Amino acid sequence: MRKRFNITGSCNPQLHYMVNTENRFKAVRELIELGEYFTINRARQYGKTTMLDMIWNRLSDQYLVVPMSFEGVGSSAFESEEAFAEMFARLMSRHLVSMKQNVELIEIWQNPLVSSMDELSVLISDFCMKSPKPVVLTVDEVDKSCDNQLFLNFLGMLRNKYLGRNREGMESTFLSVVLAGVYDVKNMKLKIRTDAEKKYNSPWNIAADFNVDMTFHPEEIAQMLGDYEQDMHTGMDIKAVSEQIYKFTTGYPFLVSAICKYIDEQFDCVWNEESVVKAVKKLVEGGSTLMDDLSKNLENNADFREFMFSLSVNSSSYSFSLLNPMVNMGNMFSYIRNKDGRVVIHNLIFEEALFLYFTIDYAIKNNVRLAPFQSNYVINGRLNMEYVVTRFHDLMCEEYRDSTEPFIEKEGRLLFLTFLKPVINGTGFYYVEPQTRDNRRMDLVVTYGKEEFIIEMKIWRGEKYELRGRDQLADYLNTRGKTEGYLITFDFSKTPHHVEPQWIQHNDKRIFEVTI
Repeated sequence: MRKRFNITGSCNPQLHYMVNTENRFKAVRELIELGEYFTINRARQYGKTTMLDMIWNRLSDQYLVVPMSFEGVGSSAFESEEAFAEMFARLMSRHLVSMKQNVELIEIWQNPLVSSMDELSVLISDFCMKSPKPVVLTVDEVDKSCDNQLFLNFLGMLRNKYLGRNREGMESTFLSVVLAGVYDVKNMKLKIRTDAEKKYNSPWNIAADFNVDMTFHPEEIAQMLGDYEQDMHTGMDIKAVSEQIYKFTTGYPFLVSAICKYIDEQFDCVWNEESVVKAVKKLVEGGSTLMDDLSKNLENNADFREFMFSLSVNSSSYSFSLLNPMVNMGNMFSYIRNKDGRVVIHNLIFEEALFLYFTIDYAIKNNVRLAPFQSNYVINGRLNMEYVVTRFHDLMCEEYRDSTEPFIEKEGRLLFLTFLKPVINGTGFYYVEPQTRDNRRMDLVVTYGKEEFIIEMKIWRGEKYELRGRDQLADYLNTRGKTEGYLITFDFSKTPHHVEPQWIQHNDKRIFEVTI
């Protein structure tokens, strides 16, 4: 059986194509060797469970590694300290039996008389003292339990044992405890639902910071594709494909593997730029648990939804500070990242997914009236952007000329995105170039086939600002090596000026201007 690209559960190098995780594992191993307690807190499908499995597989000779998860144990286990202690003892016994540990260690956890956290603490000390090797406890999927007070009491008990482990006469305890989950258990203030109880004093404040970079870099993606190419001999340009995948994913592990899986299993192993874009489009359409979570997290928190809307659609600029709860939340889910001290959308796939989410939501809620798709939008396989922009201008003039609705000024950009989506759907892609994000402008990059179109949208504030908009667009065209661009100006003044769509020459660039 040949290897596959894996996007569900833990990865196994014998079964799956993987990037080299040696440096990441080395950093985790060092934390364990130092006796640290810590949380591998990363977004969904970021390689957390794979890392826990590596701890088990590669450190079991040196340590007694006990892997555990409270997922699926049932709510009754969290109804009382006695029920929780019995559940923990049952899981410990089951794991030790499966690992073929000695009878003395197993008997500690078989039918113990334990009814409180204090009694569970005594059992843990007895177990760790009798173990022939230092004990490392790993707990996966802690997000499923971190809302529960009994689980927090359990962490509090581990904290007390950790703090007292170097005092003379104190009981033995785990050498290291490794939790894995999306939330940083040290900071229990973050809850995705605004009406949920917020816990401010986490018992996990003794944990070491987990600063391991778990994203995939272009050279690592190239290494994984190189392993694949040795088996499959597709003739791909490994460097070009790996860089293209990184361009769209910024190394988000699940997204990297999902693109590779689509190309390998659904696109006839044709490894080129077009296949990468096709895979990206399938991801953006949704259906994965990652995209489902994106939608749920936006729906469940109005403040977070507004933050992501302003960042993506309105191209607002924010300093990157985890002291801000919305920035902290977006960073925790890896929807955003830090770029030169500013907040940017983590990757182009999330960028497109957010645009799609907000444009569909906007069209439904506002009953947006848009013209149907016309064959003139695409001629001989090439997008006719001049006609697209002209038709958008005409539609806006027809539908909204006499409108006094206040949403138009705020969401003129969103109207264009809503109009553009069905035109390029299935073939094209649009995103905002991160380095041009600020609160003054929005540079939209539209790709269709192998062509790229640059569009800037501005609000009319007079001739001076219009000229500045042309300068900005011309400068940006230079950075992209382009000679043509498109400038859409929304005029919401009381006496709007009327200019027919036209091409102009500005700073050696051709700019197609429309004013709405």
